[in-house]
This record gives sequence, structure tokens and C-alpha cells, in this order.
Amino acid sequence: MLRIIAVAPAVLGLLMAPVVAQEDDAADEFAMPTFLGVAVAQAPEAGLGVCFAETAQEGMQCAQNQCMDESGLGPEDCAVNLWCYPHGWVVQLAVMHKEGIHWAKVICDEMSREDMDKAVAAYCDNDMFSDCIPMHIWDADGNTILDYPKDE
Repeated sequence: MLRIIAVAPAVLGLLMAPVVAQEDDAADEFAMPTFLGVAVAQAPEAGLGVCFAETAQEGMQCAQNQCMDESGLGPEDCAVNLWCYPHGWVVQLAVMHKEGIHWAKVICDEMSREDMDKAVAAYCDNDMFSDCIPMHIWDADGNTILDYPKDE
């Protein structure tokens, strides 16, 4: 009986040791990956907002504010029309129709640069477009790869 009484606290102590160690080290070592989404708001032929954010609400508010700042218009004109989560590779195209109207097209959620380039080629292969030019490209981490015309 004394043997059981002596062994029980020792076993309990050994079982608790990894838990105590995890409390100290685990919080510092383990972190869930954070994914960003991209939100787009546009006022046709007047303004555009593109924002990367962790939440749709944060991204959409940011994009709408950028659009309003660029266009001078209000929230009723700067409609949020895209949320991609996670965003993957992202490209903003400047598109000009042969009849003169123009717009920005954002393609997102491509897994690689090659996939994004294929999506751009497929979208821009339209006889009704006089121009279809990548203006901004962001990689899957949200880093700017192309910022036209700054990169001329």
C-alpha cells in the first residue's frame, strides 16, 4: 500500500511536467497563419479602392474610403463589388472598350503568377477591347510586384 501511495504522486508529477512546459513554450512557438483577403470598391469611370485586410468588413470599408478619396464621390457611388479570401495573386487591369468607355477589372485568387497571367490573357482576349493593361500586381503575400506607371 505504501508503494502505491509513493508511486501515485511521482506518476502524477511526471504526467504534469509536459503540460507545464507547454504552457511556457507553446504560446511562443505556435501561431495560426493569417490570411488576407482583398476588397475592391469602384465608382464607374471615377474612382477605385483596393485594400488587403484580415476581415471582409475591414477590407470593404478601406476600399470604399479609398474610392471616395480618389473620386470625390460618396458611399452611394463607390460600391464594393469584390471580396476575395484568401486573395492569392491579384491583378488590376485597366480596360478600354473600343467605344471609349473604360473600367478597372480586378482578378484575384490565382494560385501562382503563371495562373494569374493565364487569367489575364483569357480576360483580355476580347475583340471589343482596344486596351487591356495590367496596372498593379500583388503576389500571394500581398507584396507589390507591379505598380504602373511607377515601374515604367
